[in-house]
Amino acid sequence: MPQRTLLLVLFDGVQSLDVTGPLEVFAGAERHTPGTYRIRTASLDGGPVRASSGLTLVPDGALTEVSDPHTLLVPGGEGTRSPDPRLTEWLRACGPRARRLVSVCTGAVLLAAAGLLDGRRATTHWAHCDTLARDHPAVRVDPEPIYVRDGHVATSAGVTSGIDLALALVEEDLDRDVALTVARHLVVFLRRPGNQAQFSAQLAAQTARRAPLREVQRWISEHPAGDLTVDSLAARARLSPRHFARAFRDETGTTPGRYVDRVRLEHARRLLEDSTDGIEEISRASGYGTPEAMRRAFVRTLGTPPAEYRRRFHPAPAH
Repeated sequence: MPQRTLLLVLFDGVQSLDVTGPLEVFAGAERHTPGTYRIRTASLDGGPVRASSGLTLVPDGALTEVSDPHTLLVPGGEGTRSPDPRLTEWLRACGPRARRLVSVCTGAVLLAAAGLLDGRRATTHWAHCDTLARDHPAVRVDPEPIYVRDGHVATSAGVTSGIDLALALVEEDLDRDVALTVARHLVVFLRRPGNQAQFSAQLAAQTARRAPLREVQRWISEHPAGDLTVDSLAARARLSPRHFARAFRDETGTTPGRYVDRVRLEHARRLLEDSTDGIEEISRASGYGTPEAMRRAFVRTLGTPPAEYRRRFHPAPAH
């Protein structure tokens, strides 16, 4: 198996977890299967950089000293707001020569500034998606997934999604067993598909200001198989259906129906991942009623039917 050179770009204001998260994944894979990855870090001049948290990172050398890597990984951080023009020029010149381009969080901003995302679908941290789309209209920004693959280019959302993406790349380079072993050592789950939303329904629930709406959201999460029609939920909040639907959308950024869909999907996903219950039982417990209704929801949102989802994301028993 050929060794892959992995180059992580360092710069002042980098988010340290954007660097160390994926780095630990690839280093773990190298420990498991020696000779798989040659990992290098580099800054513009080869000198230490100061991360946004104040942590000092010492690179292996300068970017100009590195030959064309197999995988070029660009992290994000506050330093992407006003990057050194030399870094953008280096990425513009050297990025196309990498076999695989990867960004974590606002590292996508640097790739876009270098013209490396033009015509491609990409994502970044949810708080920066609008800015990325406005400043780089040639990039098809998708704010929903935790990571996006478009050909040899892969972009991811916030810091933990960089770990998810790195695990997916290790699985692609080696196999699922190696990626699972690395995930177990890091005490993370190898379960999040790239098209999982950056925001779960539970995170969205935190945005509701009024207590009656927060209580409704809690009820939905705890009773996914219950009567979750707008009329029923409005009665629980002691509001008219019309007033409830408008208030819910204003405070959570989504409609009651879409929120219910997310809760039911997440509930079904957890049961597929963590239990041995049958598909029919899970469909009833999650409020779908029938396996076919659940299958349609999975295919529409995740692009895969429940049985295939379970096959990919149900952890194999440890030996």
